Amino acid sequence: MQKHKITRLLNVRLPSWVLPENWPRINDEPALASIEIENSRFISLAISDPAIKEDNNKENTFDMAGRLALPALVDAHTHLDKTFTRQRLGSLSPGLLAAIVAMKEDQRLWNKEDLSLRIDQALIQSTNHGVSYLRSHIDWVDDNVPLAWDVLADHAKMWKSKLRLQRVALVPLPLLTTKSQVMKIANAVKSSDDAIMGAFIHSSNFNADAIHWLIQAADELKLDLDLHIDEELNPEAKGLACLLDALETTQFSGRVVCGHVCALSQKGDSEALKLLDRIAKQPITLVALPATNLLLQDAITDRTPRQRGLTLVHEAKARSIPVLFASDNVQDAFCAFGDYDPVEALRLGVYSAHLNNAFDEWSQSICRKDWLNQPEPYFNLIGLPANLCIFDTTTAACWPNNEERHLLQNGQWIEPSANRFLSTFHCQLNSNTTSGISHD
Repeated sequence: MQKHKITRLLNVRLPSWVLPENWPRINDEPALASIEIENSRFISLAISDPAIKEDNNKENTFDMAGRLALPALVDAHTHLDKTFTRQRLGSLSPGLLAAIVAMKEDQRLWNKEDLSLRIDQALIQSTNHGVSYLRSHIDWVDDNVPLAWDVLADHAKMWKSKLRLQRVALVPLPLLTTKSQVMKIANAVKSSDDAIMGAFIHSSNFNADAIHWLIQAADELKLDLDLHIDEELNPEAKGLACLLDALETTQFSGRVVCGHVCALSQKGDSEALKLLDRIAKQPITLVALPATNLLLQDAITDRTPRQRGLTLVHEAKARSIPVLFASDNVQDAFCAFGDYDPVEALRLGVYSAHLNNAFDEWSQSICRKDWLNQPEPYFNLIGLPANLCIFDTTTAACWPNNEERHLLQNGQWIEPSANRFLSTFHCQLNSNTTSGISHD
């Protein structure tokens, strides 16, 4: 019988949410773990025993020396059609609606070559940071399938060995005001590979009938939904309440992802918490986008912003509502900064939303693809593809703090793409001395 190659990772510090409930704790932290990998999948997870120093397969055993590690990352909300356009937009007025106007102007420059180059740059950044699943919203400006929709489909195929790239149709409500309009677009989404129906729901375009048609079409076609909803600081915004009304009167069998939901933070406590109680009874995931919301909400020239623009993540978590953090816009009219790194998105969340215990609790908000209605939960890792992000730190209390990370993909150490510096770890891997990570 052929002997399969097994890789062992010793003394790995995993977050609490990955580990079994009865996992022991040492000094109020989870005990370090040892992980075995065979045929590109995790096959065992055990408590590390520091007394064990012998191994029959030393060349495939790596001592992580207590370094923090996460399963492969999820970037749940991005805009690859818009990305890396900021340098050609000139001077911009502040705020969300002004950014929308500027982006519509730039769309005249979008052709297959332009989109392909920018999307490739984004996917290189994303995979270099350890992302294995990425959702991109695509502007759907009329009844026709947008060019970017097809370009992204091509890239999903080209990149499938490195990550799963999923498309969301970002449709403004005025295109969804009749059943025939909704069904035309929804059927185009349904016929696309790995695609989700979506919409932009805002006070500037609000239409309750359109939201009800959207829910009915998604239910009829068995489509999940991913919505931009109440991306504003208007306490009178009605999008979320209308969505809940529609879900509560429809036998909707899919999952709804609600991005932004900034207006929830402006409602009185009683109203906001009642809405969250209603959300908790529905198949809804919230996505917080701190970079873009911090820049666009309460944005007035030469005035210090008073509001942070984030949805109520602590209150949602207290109700067991899934909450994800994501990159959103990168170097475009909506956000001139950043790159495709969910860890950085979470770090902004730590600062702006005062997230405590980020590694052991909130790190799942950048890893849990099952919260996007995917079939593979992360608990215990066993049987899942052997993908890990390993950070050059042993201090969970200070994570995330711009640490270098090392990537394990399908059980193999991988090097970043050539356009990003090669880490000391990857350069030294062949010499069996890896920036403090050693073979046992």
